[in-house]
Amino acid sequence: MASAPLAAVTAEHPFAPYVRILGKGKTGTRSLTQDEARDAFGMILRGEVEPLQLGAFLMLLRVKEESGAELAGFVEACRDCMEPNAPTGAADLDWSSYAGKKHQHPWFLLAILLLNQAGYRVFLHGAGGHTAGRLYTEQAMAQLGLPVANNWQQVDAQLAGEGLSYLSLEHFCPGLYQIMQFKSLLGLRSPVNTFARMLNPLNAPASIQSIFHPAYAALHLEADRLLGQPASLVFKGDSGEVEVKPQANTRLLFQRQGEGIEATFQRALGDRVAAVEQPDVAPLRSLWRDEERNEYGLLATLSTCASALMLLRPELEASEATVEAERLWHARDAARLPACP
Repeated sequence: MASAPLAAVTAEHPFAPYVRILGKGKTGTRSLTQDEARDAFGMILRGEVEPLQLGAFLMLLRVKEESGAELAGFVEACRDCMEPNAPTGAADLDWSSYAGKKHQHPWFLLAILLLNQAGYRVFLHGAGGHTAGRLYTEQAMAQLGLPVANNWQQVDAQLAGEGLSYLSLEHFCPGLYQIMQFKSLLGLRSPVNTFARMLNPLNAPASIQSIFHPAYAALHLEADRLLGQPASLVFKGDSGEVEVKPQANTRLLFQRQGEGIEATFQRALGDRVAAVEQPDVAPLRSLWRDEERNEYGLLATLSTCASALMLLRPELEASEATVEAERLWHARDAARLPACP
C-alpha cells in the first residue's frame, strides 16, 4: 500500500467516500450501512487503500463507536476474504479468544475440556501478541499439550479426533491479523478487536464471546442477529476472555434466532480476589489432576462451563447448568492433562 506523492493526486480515491461518511463532523457524520461496511472493509483486506486512509478510517470508527450493522458488514467482508477450505459444520461451539489473560490463569480452558467430555466439539480462534504482558490462548494450549492447528486440514482432524482445536487468525484471515497488530502504533484498540470475535469461520450453530465493556454487548448481539447466527452468548469476562469471574455477578446475554434472553450468574465468592503475579497453565494442570486445590479456579471453571451449557442447551437454568458442570467435573478424565515432564 505505497502512498502516491500528494502533488500527483488529482482524482478522488475510491475509498475516500467511506472516510468522508465517518468524518463529516457532528451533524454530517453517520454510520455505514451493512453493505457499505462490507465493501469498505473488503477494499482494506484486498490492499486497495492507502495507509493514511486506513488509519483515519479505524480511528474515526473508534471515536464514533461502531454500529451493529457496521460490525456485521465487517464480518461479512472478512468471511469473503478468508482462506478457503474451512470445514464448515465441524464444530458445535465457536469460542473466540482474542484478549489474552492478564489478571488470572486461563481457567476457561478447563471448562472447554468439560464440554469436550460432554460430547461438544469446540473450535477456538484468536490472535496473540498485540498487548504485552498477557498469556494468550495459543501459547497456553500448546503448553498444556492441547491441539493447536496451522491450517484447516489440521483443524478438521483435531475436531474429529479430540473435539477441540485452535487456529490463529493469522492462518485464516491474515489481513485482519495484521491490522490487529496496529495497537502499538495507534495506541488504542480498533474495531477489529471487536468484530473478530464474531467471525465464526466454521459456521458453528452456537457462538460464545466476551467483551471488555458492558455497552458493547448489545452491539455484539445486534451484529449476530444481522448475520443470522442461530445462537450466541455475550458477557463481560475476565480480562476480556470468555471466563466467568466468581467474585462478581455476571450478566449473561443470549441471542436465539434474533430474540434476546438474559440470565445472571450470582457471585460465588464474597471477597475480592487479588490478581496473580503472572498467568500460567501449571495451576490448571494441578487442579485438573487433583494435585492442588484452588477454589477460585474451580469456581471459574464450573461457572464458565455452566454458561456455555446454557447456550448449548436452552432448557437449562443457571442452577441446573451448574449441577451438570459439577457432574462433568467429578467424572473428568485426569489423564487428559498429563503430569509435567
